[in-house]
Amino acid sequence: MTQVEFHPHDHDHCVEDRISRVDDVCKQKGLKLTPARRNVLEILLRDHRALGAYEILGGLKAKGRAAQPPVAYRALDFLVSHGFAHKIEHKNAFVACAHPDTAHAPAFLICESCDVVAEATPQVDLSQIADGGFEVASVMVEVKGLCPTCKSEPAQ
Repeated sequence: MTQVEFHPHDHDHCVEDRISRVDDVCKQKGLKLTPARRNVLEILLRDHRALGAYEILGGLKAKGRAAQPPVAYRALDFLVSHGFAHKIEHKNAFVACAHPDTAHAPAFLICESCDVVAEATPQVDLSQIADGGFEVASVMVEVKGLCPTCKSEPAQ
C-alpha cells in the first residue's frame, strides 16, 4: 500500500477526500460529526504529523474555536473510538486515519526527524500470531526511522 504522507500529492484533495469519507461513514452509522470534531480532524489532517493535545488546542484557537482541553479530548475520543483517528502511543499523540471507511489494523511509519507519520497496512494479520487461547483485543505497530525526505538531507 502506498503511504501518501511520504510522497508528493495534492494535499488539499487529500484533506477534502478524507473528510468526505468520514462524513459518509458518520451518515451510514448515524454518528454526528460536530463542528468541533470536524475542526480537530482538519487539524490532524493539516500536515500528516502526529499531534499532541496541546498542539490541537493551539490549532483550535487559531481557527477561532473554543480551545478548552475537554473540547479537544472529547473530539479525539470520538475520532479514535470510531476509527477516524489513531493514537500513536509512544508519542502520546494523534494522527488522522488514512482509511476511515475501512476496518483495518494499521502500522505506523514514524519519521524520527520531522515527525511525519504514514499509515500502512501490514501484509500479515498480526492478530493471528497469538495462540494458546489468547484473544487479541488490538494490535499497534509503530515503526520509527527516517522518511525519504529526511533520509536524503545531508547530515548537519
